[in-house]
Amino acid sequence: MSLRQMEYLVAVVEEESFTRAAEALHVTQSALSHQIKALEREVGGPLLERMTRGVRLTPMGRAYFPHAELAVRSARQARRAALAAGGAQSGELHLATVHAHAIGVLPQVCARWVRERPGVRLVLHEYATTEELHEHMTRGVADLALGPRPDGWQGPVTVVGRERIVLVVPHGDPLAGRESVRLAELADRSWVRCSLEPVVEGRRWLDRECERVGFTPRTAVRTQHTSTAVRMASAGVGVLLTAAHELTGLDCAAVPTDPPWRRDITVFSRLELTGAAAEFTELLRCGAGPDGG
Repeated sequence: MSLRQMEYLVAVVEEESFTRAAEALHVTQSALSHQIKALEREVGGPLLERMTRGVRLTPMGRAYFPHAELAVRSARQARRAALAAGGAQSGELHLATVHAHAIGVLPQVCARWVRERPGVRLVLHEYATTEELHEHMTRGVADLALGPRPDGWQGPVTVVGRERIVLVVPHGDPLAGRESVRLAELADRSWVRCSLEPVVEGRRWLDRECERVGFTPRTAVRTQHTSTAVRMASAGVGVLLTAAHELTGLDCAAVPTDPPWRRDITVFSRLELTGAAAEFTELLRCGAGPDGG
């Protein structure tokens, strides 16, 4: 089996169509079908099920696909890394991150990158949760990822900044204006919970810390995106724990925790960073700042 055959399979799955995949790859549909059939013969069974509207992976295909996808993405990353190390001034840099960092930390850094390296196009992959981010980075979706420190990550991890974690309430809330608030004072309050809450040693920080002071946080609503959670908290649905930089321009009150808490913003990757990836990481280190911007 060849890398090209794997690339063809990945294209068909991503496009959900032989026709669209052939167009994306700039090959004829008959040539694409021939290579997929050759791959299936070598693997020993059908990988794709042709349906009336589109295609889908067979059970054998679902087992094979993650490995093929990783091989294809790794080959693309290898080519980009080699070009960057050789001083190439053009190409692509693939960056994966969670939505909160995409709208918080990244815009100013990306603006500087475009000014200084206009020939290297940025391709951004956004995810709702850190779990999705880690899963897709493991599959090789990007050259580097920006997010909270990943638990159990096997590749390089570089700290580029720190973000201050605060409590979010409406301006009229009794907590608004306080210098700080101890979690023990919030035992009778409802909470807005978000998929991007800080995680420490495999547990959500809020659950762990509330348990330490003797209560279990009562959830009023759970969201996927931080921006939604902030708006819920500012409307009075419940108290929210989030990073201070995510509140820029929003009408709400931010109250520090007692004791204060911060978490690392990191860049992590499957391979050592070189060329454009290393340069972008250095810009992030300058742009994220000591408190996340």
